Amino acid sequence: MPIELQLENMVERHKASASMFEAAGGYAPTMGIIGTVLGLVHILGSLDGDPGQLAPKIATAFIATLYGVASANVLWLPIGNKLKELNKKEINEKLLIIEAISLIQHGTNPNIIEEQLKGFLSNKEILEYNSTSNNGVI
Repeated sequence: MPIELQLENMVERHKASASMFEAAGGYAPTMGIIGTVLGLVHILGSLDGDPGQLAPKIATAFIATLYGVASANVLWLPIGNKLKELNKKEINEKLLIIEAISLIQHGTNPNIIEEQLKGFLSNKEILEYNSTSNNGVI
């Protein structure tokens, strides 16, 4: 299987995983609202009881909304975003490897290869590389 096809398949798998968490982040608040509505319906069904007990029951019903919104914004959406970020990083690494192999196969000068591959790195990564690189000195 050609490496480009492998890369394409990897991207599709990663997108599916990230979209699953993003979907959960979209559904969680809705599920919280449904829980709140069901709780309020239950409360309305028992209005013949002590009115002093209504406030705590209503507060408990609204906790479902809080859980839905909190789980979306603290758990599901951040996980989806992190997966997207990791996907971009892995794609960049794979493209760097593909480019390096191609340049080596074409017999490109190693110094030119090094400079071209630095184009795949962020400024921070280039600074790290330059500080740890011995520039050809053994």
